[in-house]
Amino acid sequence: MRRCTPARPGPPARPKRYRPPLDRGRAADLNGDQRLPRSTGGTVRERQAAQDARRAREFEAFVAGAAGRLLHAATLLTAETPDDNPYARRLLTGALAHTYASWHRLRGEDPYAATRQDLAGRFARAAVRHHRTHGGVLASLGPQERLILVLRYYEGVAEEQAAAQLGLPVERVRTVCYRAAAGLLRPSSGTRAWEAVR
Repeated sequence: MRRCTPARPGPPARPKRYRPPLDRGRAADLNGDQRLPRSTGGTVRERQAAQDARRAREFEAFVAGAAGRLLHAATLLTAETPDDNPYARRLLTGALAHTYASWHRLRGEDPYAATRQDLAGRFARAAVRHHRTHGGVLASLGPQERLILVLRYYEGVAEEQAAAQLGLPVERVRTVCYRAAAGLLRPSSGTRAWEAVR
């Protein structure tokens, strides 16, 4: 005698969707919109080359507009003079190379903010090794003071954003910024340093 066991309950079967046959000349997507003919798409290599060319053009336009300000920020961070700033140029080159490599992931984000954040991170990591100053306008400050002062006053980053970017409490950023600004306003340092950051 054969016993019937009830079937185990499972997910209900989905009904199959009707898909009209595709016209080989023009492919239609599920919404009924018409796409370009397949023959104009080119090979994968051609499409990749076109995307790379577009990315290069967009990046070159970004660098043409932002490189001067980013170089000035890097020069302030490294405390080098504007005429002789090889360390600042190396930092900026590394940050721009990282931005170019991740350009396709920056859709919808500000590439300037991403480059500035990478530049600040590179400086913060390298400041432990390169602690010497080069006679720039912010040479009297320490690396962390320069970094916070440049982010807050030159770049206009809010205290909360600077604290999050550097991994510090907001109160620490506020205190370091206040002490660094007070140190620049002392008569011994002159107003030249303060004007360079403003």
